[in-house]
Amino acid sequence: ILFFAFISLSFAQELNCKISIIKEASLEVNSTELEIFKELELVLTDLMNNTQWTKDQFKTEERINCNIQLQISKIPAAGTYTGAIQIQASRPVFNSNYNTLLLNYRDEDLAFSYSRNTLITYTPNQFRDNLSSIMAYYAYFILGMDYDSFSSKGGTKYFNECQQIVSNAQNSGAPGWKSSEQGKRNRFWLVDNILQAAFEPLRDCNYAYHRNGMDQMYDDKVKGKKSLYDALSKLNPVVLTRPNSPNVVNYLLCKRDELKKILSDSELKEKTDFVTLLKRLDPSNSSKYQEILE
Repeated sequence: ILFFAFISLSFAQELNCKISIIKEASLEVNSTELEIFKELELVLTDLMNNTQWTKDQFKTEERINCNIQLQISKIPAAGTYTGAIQIQASRPVFNSNYNTLLLNYRDEDLAFSYSRNTLITYTPNQFRDNLSSIMAYYAYFILGMDYDSFSSKGGTKYFNECQQIVSNAQNSGAPGWKSSEQGKRNRFWLVDNILQAAFEPLRDCNYAYHRNGMDQMYDDKVKGKKSLYDALSKLNPVVLTRPNSPNVVNYLLCKRDELKKILSDSELKEKTDFVTLLKRLDPSNSSKYQEILE
């Protein structure tokens, strides 16, 4: 027993995911629904943390920290729920106790059914139900972002898994999976974009930002900040061809507050250079980047 306990602790699964389910303030639910939400939190936590998503072995301390919040806005019928899902994931920075955000994304196309005492599992290459597909999709997307941050385009096979999940869900009738749906912020476009050649600079930025920038801060902060600027500059060609892309806007959203802290002790010129670059990359949020100069 001790031997197997040691193995379990030494080689944990890949994710350390915290699941929370909340309802919108305007939504009235009874005590039974609240109990279902609590049960579902446990079921989804088990799915995310105890499914082996890759063939790699992770030690407990190497698991990827992530938070997923299901925000329920409507209950169209008993056991049927719609709303939004917020996904956050981070990774540690070398030689520090600091974690940097990799993903902070809000998906407005949450729709699923759930009955009490139902086990939710994911079966590769098969659409079983919408909720397990959504959760598996984001498990692999988190893995893709994490692996990309440690090695150049290291997350490709996990983004391909996301794309396969999208393909399997095409005939489900559930929202968020089709290219033809209104807007380009759904799950189809999120992964389709990142696998397109036009978005390779974003993936190059993700790697360079973390390995050449954040992970070098402890040894040489001046050099690290320059590497952060150089990494973000890689986004220029993406912005020229795909302005206001959700992928780029989301990535910069993750880094805005972080950059404000990192640049707090910088000279005005360095701050100004960063702000000018960030405004060019994400003009719709210019006022937020301006705060770096304050």
